[in-house]
Amino acid sequence: MVMTLTLAASPASTQEYPAKAIRMVTPGTGGSSDFSARLISQGLSLNFGHQVIVDNRPTGPIPGEIVSKAAPDGYTLLLAGGSFVIGPLMQKTPYDPVRDFAPISLTTTQPNVLVVHPSMPVKSARDLIALARAKPGALNYSMAGAGSSGHLAAELFKTMAGIDVVRIDYKGAGAALSDLVAGQVHLTFATAGSVASLIKAGRLKALAVTSAQPSTLFPGMPTIAASGLPGYETVSNLGIFAPAKTPELIINRLNQEIVRVLARADIKEKFLNAGTEAVGSSPEQFAATIKSEIIRLGNVIRGAGIAAN
Repeated sequence: MVMTLTLAASPASTQEYPAKAIRMVTPGTGGSSDFSARLISQGLSLNFGHQVIVDNRPTGPIPGEIVSKAAPDGYTLLLAGGSFVIGPLMQKTPYDPVRDFAPISLTTTQPNVLVVHPSMPVKSARDLIALARAKPGALNYSMAGAGSSGHLAAELFKTMAGIDVVRIDYKGAGAALSDLVAGQVHLTFATAGSVASLIKAGRLKALAVTSAQPSTLFPGMPTIAASGLPGYETVSNLGIFAPAKTPELIINRLNQEIVRVLARADIKEKFLNAGTEAVGSSPEQFAATIKSEIIRLGNVIRGAGIAAN
């Protein structure tokens, strides 16, 4: 799902912005948010002629709190993903992801992949659903992190398919995958980047991707929606936000330059090599995506009784 945007902002209206360095706050170091922030900030620095500095903060509500309280002048931005948006659905946070922020653009999207141990007697998501229905409670899935993309993908799958698959909790994604490879668990929903090499080596069997449309990350792999669960979709999105009440002209200028960076062939290739897809959206499209995710995933969270660790 790649969206393009053409804006005709008057040079006179935005010529004074930016006049200094911009700070891009992002959660964690070394993960997908950090990688995305650094890649995008490099492109924006070239476009603007001013540095866009990545400010890494601990994962959790701190990055959102910092940006929600920053001056709405376009010089403090937030690059964050699903946990920022759905975190308030699982625990109290010092910000509201809709009220306290101005969406600028969706930046990347990454599907999960439904993978099983090679010994599993299934060739598709449809086969897996049939097996789970025939043996309620006999299958299990590995999961690392309450409310993680893999956790939500699995719970939505269970709900829509009407099946009973037991959750096995792990402290980290590495351990969850290791036990799947070892045959200690039956299946999991993993990020594309974490399992691509395992699938290629035949150590895991991929059944389907969780995106609504086929993913360029896995050419030819069917979607879960096309494999027996119409309407199924879960993806991990990242996007860039400004504090609420940031002037529209600044939002539009930022959007224009962010979309311009994401449209570059070299940037797209670097993201694909990292297991994610670069996208760009208008602020309105991004806002609609956020509100839709809050409603849809909120239903999953409440239905499964998910709370933050």
